[in-house]
Amino acid sequence: MPKARDSALGLPHLPNRVYGVDFSAAKKAGTKIWIADATILGDTLEIEDCRQAKELLGATERDQCLRTLRDFISIQKACAFGLDFPFGLPKKVIKANSWEEFVLSFGNQYPDPEQFREICWVAAGNCEERRDTDRISQTPFSPYNRRLYRQTYYGIRDVLAPLVRDQLVCVLPMQRMSASKPWLFEICPASTLERMGLRQPYKGHHKDRDRRAVRAHILEGIERTGAAIIKPSALRSKILDDPYGDALDSVIAAFATFRAVCNLAHSTVPGSDTYLLEGYVYV
Repeated sequence: MPKARDSALGLPHLPNRVYGVDFSAAKKAGTKIWIADATILGDTLEIEDCRQAKELLGATERDQCLRTLRDFISIQKACAFGLDFPFGLPKKVIKANSWEEFVLSFGNQYPDPEQFREICWVAAGNCEERRDTDRISQTPFSPYNRRLYRQTYYGIRDVLAPLVRDQLVCVLPMQRMSASKPWLFEICPASTLERMGLRQPYKGHHKDRDRRAVRAHILEGIERTGAAIIKPSALRSKILDDPYGDALDSVIAAFATFRAVCNLAHSTVPGSDTYLLEGYVYV
């Protein structure tokens, strides 16, 4: 068992709002990033909204979109954000002595996404090393996998690093909790669905199967836990009608974040030395 890092029990206030962010590093990130907005009502999470970043933040191009996303995060109070990109790397490829040092030096250490992937690949001995949390949480990829490395790169450099530098957030479990700052959690929708026994192909269309029906099955499975509700029928349709599954991913991100907040309210933050350096996926 990981040693205790800190406890949420001593905080006067826990977050009362949750945002699930389906992250993207696409050039038109504003059309791919979806953000689910929810309120914590006792033991239940009520999903109230789900929108593309271009609609919520008014930005489409990646640089502007990520800048407005971190501005949006920084001004929220008493809330928790779940973001689905790796917050760290395997300790085998990290040169820094702490996670904060790693994040703050990230942009200088890795000039662009391609060099980032290459440096990590070589440092790991020409292989895709995985973090301890990746193995335990069964995430699909290494943080610098060919399908994920851009997401990792832009997420850490353009979202986490500026927020950490300016001390505007607390990133768990690597930083201590603060009731006055937004809490940031690394989540992985695929891992959450795997843990719940709901993981199956649900993105896009398939000529032999309606993937919308699969998305509906997943959403119903989340609601059957009794810990999440979606009242407006129009919102439900909006989530299910997105063929790429990004809207649903943002809802899963919000649900995983809510579960993390609930767990912290009754226990301690995972705090092994490895997690404090590499990061931790909350499922």
